[in-house]
Amino acid sequence: MPPRGADVVEKRGRKAIQRRTVDYNSVLMKWLEDRALQRNWKDYSSIVPDVNYILNNLLRNSGTDVHLQHQWTPEGRRLITGASSGEFTLWNGLTFNFETILQAHDSAVRTMTWSHNDTWLITGDDSGVIKYWQSNMNNLKAFTAHKETVRDLTFSPTDAKYASCSDDGTIKIWSFADAIEERTLTGHGWDVKCLDWHPTKGLLASGSKDNLAKLWDPKTGKALSTLHGHKNTILGIEWNKNGNWLVTASRDQLLRVFDIRTMRELQSFRGHKKDVQSVAWHPHHESLFASGGSDGSIMYWHVGIDHHVAAIPTAHESSVFALDWHPMGHILVSGSNDHTTRFWTRCRPGEAESG
Repeated sequence: MPPRGADVVEKRGRKAIQRRTVDYNSVLMKWLEDRALQRNWKDYSSIVPDVNYILNNLLRNSGTDVHLQHQWTPEGRRLITGASSGEFTLWNGLTFNFETILQAHDSAVRTMTWSHNDTWLITGDDSGVIKYWQSNMNNLKAFTAHKETVRDLTFSPTDAKYASCSDDGTIKIWSFADAIEERTLTGHGWDVKCLDWHPTKGLLASGSKDNLAKLWDPKTGKALSTLHGHKNTILGIEWNKNGNWLVTASRDQLLRVFDIRTMRELQSFRGHKKDVQSVAWHPHHESLFASGGSDGSIMYWHVGIDHHVAAIPTAHESSVFALDWHPMGHILVSGSNDHTTRFWTRCRPGEAESG
């Protein structure tokens, strides 16, 4: 006898669709229990899958607008996408279903980031506006922070302050509680495209259209050092969780990892055939990171290995603007100019690898 649910679907005249999901609930519960006991990245437990199981990929599609930014919610149950229309879209991280949509900004959402305490989301848009959001997507504050597009936002380790950068060529340090500008950092000769605060120290890293990466002291506003090497605009920059490595992605088709202990380049990575638009370190595997190119490719790299360890040449049909790992590290999400958001994870046993 067929199941009752099948009869209902048949009566409605709809075709039943088998939706394949990544069921990580049991593992997630264990992870949440252990999380309170984890002092730092060294204490992460063995529930994290081996790196070899992360590089086999399976895609899921969603969306109609150009998705410029993505952020997983801190507990990993939902994904928030910011679109060129200024809308937020919430997706279920287990079934990849659309959940809700809301008009968040009046112009394209260019950046978003969660506070370290998982309580606040801040976003920036094309018109220079920054907004504060609670985890339930309630907007509490909005103000004009820059004269031009806000390109990146990053919280300090204590969440008491955050920094923003813009196409107006400035970096600004803000007090989070009252949204007061504390100082403006100037020194880049052109648009500042990316920004990241050191995970444990008072140190900012920025990348610009002037082809330079700079390190800043947010307390004094002074540039501490300049990292040379790229021959075109730096579009992505991110600190490793170990606090020693800094990765940069550029329009010169290269990725470079710098070691700030020696203030020298540790390794360069060549593989993309066009501009490298985005980069993201894996949340648990220290040496692994992913990059997205303007040709629609996604590549995986391992520090110490010269060539990519995995690649998806046709991950998207256009530029990969954003990459974000699930907090547990088993899913990578990508957003592109081809109007899709795609979820990538390892293949099931017996399935052929995609890409």
